[in-house]
Amino acid sequence: MRNALIFRDPGRFAGWPANYGIWRWGDEIVIGFTVGAHKTVERGHAIDKSQPVTNAQARSLDRGATWQLEEFAGARPSGRGLSADEHMNESLRLAEVMDEKSATIPSEPLDFQHPDFAMMVARTGLKPGVFSFFYVSSDRCRSWAGPYRLPLFGTPGIAARTDYLIQGEQSALLFLSANKGDGEEGKTICVRTDDGGMTFELLSSVSQEPSGKGDFATMPSTIQLPGGRLLSVLRCRKGARGFSWFDLYASDDGGLSWRFLNRPVEFQRRGHAGNPPCLKQHPDGRLLLMYGNRDRYSICARISVDQGASWSDEIVLRGGGGSWDLGYVRAVVLDDGTVVAVYYFNDRPDGERFIEATLWKP
Repeated sequence: MRNALIFRDPGRFAGWPANYGIWRWGDEIVIGFTVGAHKTVERGHAIDKSQPVTNAQARSLDRGATWQLEEFAGARPSGRGLSADEHMNESLRLAEVMDEKSATIPSEPLDFQHPDFAMMVARTGLKPGVFSFFYVSSDRCRSWAGPYRLPLFGTPGIAARTDYLIQGEQSALLFLSANKGDGEEGKTICVRTDDGGMTFELLSSVSQEPSGKGDFATMPSTIQLPGGRLLSVLRCRKGARGFSWFDLYASDDGGLSWRFLNRPVEFQRRGHAGNPPCLKQHPDGRLLLMYGNRDRYSICARISVDQGASWSDEIVLRGGGGSWDLGYVRAVVLDDGTVVAVYYFNDRPDGERFIEATLWKP
């Protein structure tokens, strides 16, 4: 197990890879993340909300050992940051220069099975009225087309991150965080396109809609097993200052319906809202669940040898965090079973947040 630094700059806040995505083609890997200005605060993320943020990505050509920083080469309305409105003051937010009709519909069906394809789903904020859209690349993230429109699917808002499964040349499933009936963030839906992203159909809600104020079940991480079963892990919380955990759901009908399987992780400290999960399957069939543990200020994993029916004890991939402000793991599994897990981290409470990868073999 070893760590590889991706991006670190004193005075800068680099964070939230899970909000953007990770993509792989053989030994080549690309990760997306946010870069803003660092600010030490008494409560909340160590980012200066009075400064704009930008989107960055990093590329590795050697299986995650070394990385090169790149700009996000896609259209950002007025040059504003994607998927970060809640971390900026008014006058800097994307929603102020964009509405749900600003994104276009593809002029022809997209080819989801292009060998160099990637998709990134983005959003404005989290509150009522939030909307989401997506970008696609056919050159391994060197350029991005879009933004393309995602419907609201009858909800008060869609606050999506990147979680999709390709089903065919023009077919894909997307798993989206949607706002609840009260307008606040809180549930996960499964949608499908069969015409290359020109239209989408709502298939189902992955879980029941959380009913309490401040409750949520969002930020899914979804895989498809060789037999076709879908497994989706959700980030869950009870109340604005309550406990948080992960719930695992399964679908055996292509996402039309879901059933609860178990709760792989329960965090013990109240009020820190947990961390999004990252679910992957190893070439030998084992399931790998990775996440930031804000109880222990560490990056952790659990393993299942029975397709998610039970889970191992926690494995620490990266310890020594200086505060809870870390995690948002995204990962790829290489052909030889090596896992490249990327996350944001800090090694002292008042220090900059940086992007790092841990390379490990389960």
